[in-house]
Amino acid sequence: MPPQKNAHRPHDFMGGLSRREAGDFTTDKRVLALVGMALIVGTGGVLAAWALVSLISLVTNLVWFHRFSIATVSMAQAPRSVWMVLIPVIGGLVIGLMARFGSEKIRGHGIPEAIEAILIGGSRMSPKVAILKPLSSAISIGTGGPFGAEGPIIMTGGAIGSLFAQCFHLSSAERKTLLVAGAAAGMTAIFGSPIAAIMLAVELLLFEWKPRSFIPVAVAACVSICWRPFLFQAGPLFPKQFHMDLPWWGILLCAAMGIIAGLQSGILTTLLYKIEDLFEALPIHWMWCPALGGLFIGLGGLIEPRVLGVGYDIIDGLLNSSILPAAVLTILLVKGSIWLIALSSGTSGGVLAPLLIFGGALGWLVGLFLPGDPGFWALLGMAAMMGGTMRAPLTGTFFAVELTGDVSSLLPLLAATVSAYAVTVLLLRRSILTEKIARRGQHITREYGVDPFEFSRARDIMIREVDTFPAEMTVGDVTNFFTATLKTHRVYPVVDGKGIVKGLVSRGDALRWQQDGTLADHILGDFVSDSSLPLAHPDDTVGYVADLMLATDAGRIPIVDAETGKLLGLIARKDLLRLRHSLKATETERRPYLGPRRTNEGRT
Repeated sequence: MPPQKNAHRPHDFMGGLSRREAGDFTTDKRVLALVGMALIVGTGGVLAAWALVSLISLVTNLVWFHRFSIATVSMAQAPRSVWMVLIPVIGGLVIGLMARFGSEKIRGHGIPEAIEAILIGGSRMSPKVAILKPLSSAISIGTGGPFGAEGPIIMTGGAIGSLFAQCFHLSSAERKTLLVAGAAAGMTAIFGSPIAAIMLAVELLLFEWKPRSFIPVAVAACVSICWRPFLFQAGPLFPKQFHMDLPWWGILLCAAMGIIAGLQSGILTTLLYKIEDLFEALPIHWMWCPALGGLFIGLGGLIEPRVLGVGYDIIDGLLNSSILPAAVLTILLVKGSIWLIALSSGTSGGVLAPLLIFGGALGWLVGLFLPGDPGFWALLGMAAMMGGTMRAPLTGTFFAVELTGDVSSLLPLLAATVSAYAVTVLLLRRSILTEKIARRGQHITREYGVDPFEFSRARDIMIREVDTFPAEMTVGDVTNFFTATLKTHRVYPVVDGKGIVKGLVSRGDALRWQQDGTLADHILGDFVSDSSLPLAHPDDTVGYVADLMLATDAGRIPIVDAETGKLLGLIARKDLLRLRHSLKATETERRPYLGPRRTNEGRT
């Protein structure tokens, strides 16, 4: 018995989720639930940041000064002795054991691991990582590791957001939002930089710019900055006003500083992974490598104790020009060397504070030969080094402004960070963050653009001249048509006298009908009618059509008039590929539209 007649009303195979009529965004009211959760995650990120900073200070005081305290101290006060060499070795040995028998994910500086969790792990992080990462980082930095706390707190805050999200029925994208919200809250708490933390989320972690993710992340950062005065300090971490009055050509000097920082970034990134390759080639288990890296840390500490630990006092000294040039050069060379070796060894620690020191030290030294305060050029070097190395120029710009509170430096900072960004993008295939992920077999692209499937409509790509079968045709005629020649389409729409789609017929259908000799006299329109036939309208987005193909496992979707059901066109999978190709053509095809143009024969 043939199925019921087609009512010409397309069945909604996806619950209306993919059909968007004249809307700029796909965000719905679920964002309000994420905002409520972000309030909790933001608070958790602040508490995690305070716990990590306190733990670092506690370890530092215990191992170097033999006192139980969480007060911040400068490593310049650490006494030079044989213990200065042994303490980092012991710290590296402990971290190697934690990574070997706890979780290998605690190795490294944290941000690549957070990116992997977002893109590959469904934004799911384990409780073990949430505990071991801050603990291992505190031991590493507290025993002299030349690292910062921001990478570990980004991973720890992200773990808090991920674990909280896993307690609820949330999608992978919603878990990602809360993971990044926790990371942004942690960074805001450490540096007092909510705008930079939000920009870091956008440029580095979210891999999208949607209200669904942006709003909760911003809420978490705002919650963090509100809590910060109670647990850390109010105001900028390194308050400084430069009031630089540069001439009109001074912006070129700022851009030149960015180029220098970009080259410095490229050298450090290349050296880091060259040394990492050397560690991997050693005939020992990787568990022992952090201890070996600790040996070099201790030797560097004997030369200049200030290179040990986070080094916020160095950043303050550079901005206020309170360090002698010889000391700045020594810090740059020694801290840069032990940082490269220690991080390559697979220990635990962040990269942001060291990058600020490296860029700031070189900028300060170059600034001795430029007009104005060398501290100003140090600030530009810090921002450019961060923006170029992490491929996040806006984050570097706003971070420097929030770090000092000097809004007047915004334009010079932007010129420096964009220049550094341009240099590293052109010179290096991947950043210091994504290179590690690529070495694990995962390629990541960080270029965003409008999805052509959501921007284009079905009418733009559909085939308008469609070969059809009349509904009055018999099944026998159809089977004869397909068997008479192989040069036919695989699928044909069946339409009645008014052009209304009744169903689809494929070559497979014809071959199956041919085996049953009793079907030859059936009328095709009655036999193929199907009320669940997937149909789309000319104004539907191509993205909706693609989703419809996936939901129904259909290779072709008829495009019909929304009012009458009359067939207007057809979209096949190959039409989707053509749209993809047209997008590629906008990037590669170059030709002038004004003035003389060459023809295919080469004449004008």
